[in-house]
Amino acid sequence: MKRLFTITFFTIFFTATSLFSQKAFKDGEWFRFRIHYGLFNASYATLEVNETKLDNEPVYHVQGRGKSTGLLGLFFKVEDDYQTFIDKETGLPHKFIRNIDEGGYTKNLVIDFNHNAGSAEVLNRKTNNIKTYSVPKNVHDMLSAFYYIRNQIGNDELEPGKEIRLNMFIDDENMDFKLVFLGREVIKTKFGKVASLKFRPYVMAGRVFKEKESLTFWVSDDKNKIPLKIKADLAVGSLDADLDAYKGLKNQFRIIMD
Repeated sequence: MKRLFTITFFTIFFTATSLFSQKAFKDGEWFRFRIHYGLFNASYATLEVNETKLDNEPVYHVQGRGKSTGLLGLFFKVEDDYQTFIDKETGLPHKFIRNIDEGGYTKNLVIDFNHNAGSAEVLNRKTNNIKTYSVPKNVHDMLSAFYYIRNQIGNDELEPGKEIRLNMFIDDENMDFKLVFLGREVIKTKFGKVASLKFRPYVMAGRVFKEKESLTFWVSDDKNKIPLKIKADLAVGSLDADLDAYKGLKNQFRIIMD
């Protein structure tokens, strides 16, 4: 269970060109997700975008937070804080912060990316230890990857089976991330019926997920590419996350009226 919420938030929060200027989001965008684990209303997670400066450079500061609620929170405490500082021109991350407590499983890391040098400096705040790792070109963290992908999804070019790939660095490891488009669906949400795009990320099986293809998510089939729903079949049950509230969208959210 201890890594269940890490994987969930990675998916919720989840190569660099001038295409990033055609953004699906803007300053002030905010989402809240309701996460169900079996019969439990397990937690809420939020994502928020704000414009700021980092080392006098204009960036998007994205913060993702998650916290356990209800009965599950009585015996399994979750308090997650993920932050990334994204270059407004390239979409690449400058800094990533991961500070989590999931049932006693904790991490407190700060990662500084140097894209020109092809390196990532990782500060472990728990041990005050710093290590430097080599990273590939156009590498992303788990939050910047989600916002970058939102800008790369071209509706007119999508056909079932189309793949989106990018390089990711998580904690101390480089990953080759692959996202496969499954097709279009109209799904029911809290806000009404919404035309959506269905995707499947490919993840390592064996610890949390039953198999590589056990995770699926849906985003709105419009200019926003709003994350609407996540469904995961886990080795210890199933998990669903649904969009519960939003504000500050850049484009109109299209609801299908019956």
